[in-house]
Amino acid sequence: MDVPPETESFLRETVDFSLGLPVSTTTLETKLRVSQESHRRIYHQYLSLRANLNAKDQQIQCLRAESSMNAQAVKKFVEENQKLAMECSNLLSQCKKWERECALYDRDREALMDFGNEADDRAKQAESRVHDLEEELKKLSQELIRLSEDLRFYKHQFEMPVVDTSVGATAVENKLVESLLTSLIGKDDVASKSLAFLEANSELEVCQRLLKMRNSLRPSTQNVLALLSEIKSLHTDKEHLRINLHRAEEEVKVLSEENDILDTENKRLIRKVLKEGQNSDSAGKHTSSGSVKGNKRKSSPKMGSLVTKKIDLSDFDSTRQPLYPLQTENVTCPSPEFT
Repeated sequence: MDVPPETESFLRETVDFSLGLPVSTTTLETKLRVSQESHRRIYHQYLSLRANLNAKDQQIQCLRAESSMNAQAVKKFVEENQKLAMECSNLLSQCKKWERECALYDRDREALMDFGNEADDRAKQAESRVHDLEEELKKLSQELIRLSEDLRFYKHQFEMPVVDTSVGATAVENKLVESLLTSLIGKDDVASKSLAFLEANSELEVCQRLLKMRNSLRPSTQNVLALLSEIKSLHTDKEHLRINLHRAEEEVKVLSEENDILDTENKRLIRKVLKEGQNSDSAGKHTSSGSVKGNKRKSSPKMGSLVTKKIDLSDFDSTRQPLYPLQTENVTCPSPEFT
């Protein structure tokens, strides 16, 4: 087997070196070149590794700076998240507050509407009472006119000179007049009404004299006195009805003005509730907690005055002047029956 000369020379030099024999200069130069080449290659590797190490150091520094920036960003994000959580909590509390305010406004609006309806009902009742009083006043006026005409007729009959001297005709006439007066006034009330009329007008001399003669008065005279008492009572009732009608008209006017005020206040409250509802919807878009804390609602002085006014108006029926009582006697007179 043939061995290459280079291998053979290498083996021989190795054996000589092992045995301590001198080595040739060529071999030493060759080893020196190989050693220098190896040193140069190692030096280049060192430079390359050092450049890589510097690059890695720079990369580590960049990563550290980036990590620090990320840590600051995370910290800032946590702080912002906490602020947003506080803002959300404030917005929730503000929303609940506005819900309570809206509920209060709704309750006040319903109370105003109920009171407005009550005022309308009272106004209708007052108008109905005015109408009834007008009808009653009209009836009493007609009755008073009729009784006045009857009184003038009877007075004229009493004052007329007696032309017919017939005793029978006079007796029939007196009987007819007494029957008519009794049917108009009422047989059971003639004595009491005539006596009450004389006692009520006892300051007059004529009434005093008639009062002394009350036990001996003729039935026709008692009927005339009872008729005068009825006329005076009707005059009094008429005056009371006129006063009651005037007071009822004033009450209707006051109730109408109160109803207008309540309608205006109701419209204002509806507009205010709608406006504050829109403001509460738009308040959720703001992120500044200062602006949220500054939106505290203050009690409206108009609202307080309205509640006070409502309490005052609830006492209207207790403070108004009472109407004059009217007599409950039946003024409708039955038609007289003549026998």
